Amino acid sequence: MNHFDYRDGVLHAEDVPLPVIADAVGTPVYVYSTATFRRHAQVFREALAGAGRVHLAYAIKANPNLAVLRVLAEEGYGADVVSAGEMMRALAGGIAAKDIVFSGVGKTRDELTRALDAGIGQFNLELEEEGEVLAALAHARGQTAPAVLRVNPDVDAGTHAKISTGRKENKFGVPIDQAPAMFDRLSKHAGLNLRGVAIHIGSQLSDLAPLEAAYARVGELVADLRAAGHTISHVDLGGGLGVPYRPDDVLPSPADYGAMVARATRGWDVELMFEPGRVIAGNAGVLLTKVVWVKPGVVNPYVIVDAAMNDLMRPAMYDAYHDFVAVRPSGARMTANIAGPVCETGDTFAMGRDIDVVASDDLGVFRTAGAYGATMASMYNSRALVPEVLVDGDRFAVVADRIQPETIMAAERVPEWLTR
Repeated sequence: MNHFDYRDGVLHAEDVPLPVIADAVGTPVYVYSTATFRRHAQVFREALAGAGRVHLAYAIKANPNLAVLRVLAEEGYGADVVSAGEMMRALAGGIAAKDIVFSGVGKTRDELTRALDAGIGQFNLELEEEGEVLAALAHARGQTAPAVLRVNPDVDAGTHAKISTGRKENKFGVPIDQAPAMFDRLSKHAGLNLRGVAIHIGSQLSDLAPLEAAYARVGELVADLRAAGHTISHVDLGGGLGVPYRPDDVLPSPADYGAMVARATRGWDVELMFEPGRVIAGNAGVLLTKVVWVKPGVVNPYVIVDAAMNDLMRPAMYDAYHDFVAVRPSGARMTANIAGPVCETGDTFAMGRDIDVVASDDLGVFRTAGAYGATMASMYNSRALVPEVLVDGDRFAVVADRIQPETIMAAERVPEWLTR
């Protein structure tokens, strides 16, 4: 469920008509619904009520806006971070250090040090050398770093190849068959409290079967580690639950997922940790855009909008689908291509799509843009960086400014030898 609906023929975000935001802020602009973030956070938590002890760490990479983080902190969520920058955002957003999980395959020594100094709750180790370095850094500070070992179960999640993370050829985790020996060696290091294992097999998962298969392998690993004398108190089951992008998409619900988790982890007697991202943020946002031209085409007309691939990268990167609807639909339909103004053929959102009839200066939105939207934006073609707006009932606020090209140019320097 989301809080973007039509009232008197005009698309609203909660109680705010989207044309009001377009007039005040301009387009393109991301618009987020506070009510949707809160509802999704609550539904996901309720779905896992039968799974025992649970820790929820929102995957900041999905949408790292500080206002969004503040909302989720109020809902009792921790944070899953993959960089020192994301850790800083989590702390600034009101999330306690003890509730932060530091994931990621390329954590630097500086990042490990900064995370130790911040006192975060858990490090998810990706390789043995990382564990050795973390143990040494912690021991030198008189600390003991809480950590788990991320394993790769070699399970195909059935998702897009670029967001699959659990196959043996992917860069993430250690081979699960090598985990027992590696765990044993790392557990002997002073400065390291190796208390469990972690797993994450991919994003935008549309089938629970691969997850259940991966969890079964983790359950066997937990039993083997305990049999070897290790204390296992935490298992991080990652995230990846998909959301519907197409109007006819049918995906597992959080309730379906929660029931599977309860079944698959029965008897583990651990604190289960989760890293939901897209399932919390995806449908909580739209990208509001304006039609620049409707350009005649050989087969179908091109609807040229002022949003581009630098604002919403997913279609160009993953061939991802985002539903496009008019803010003031007339009821008439057309078949068209939808594209942005960037000088790339890849700056195309849809081809041959059945959409509302639109004309120059009409407003439209790309739905399900609250996750992996603004966070992946750039200033390619020297375009302004897209702003973000948060709606709460009948009020709204700009929560990230539109950064103009001249701001970026002001940070650039021409060397002295080129100015003579």
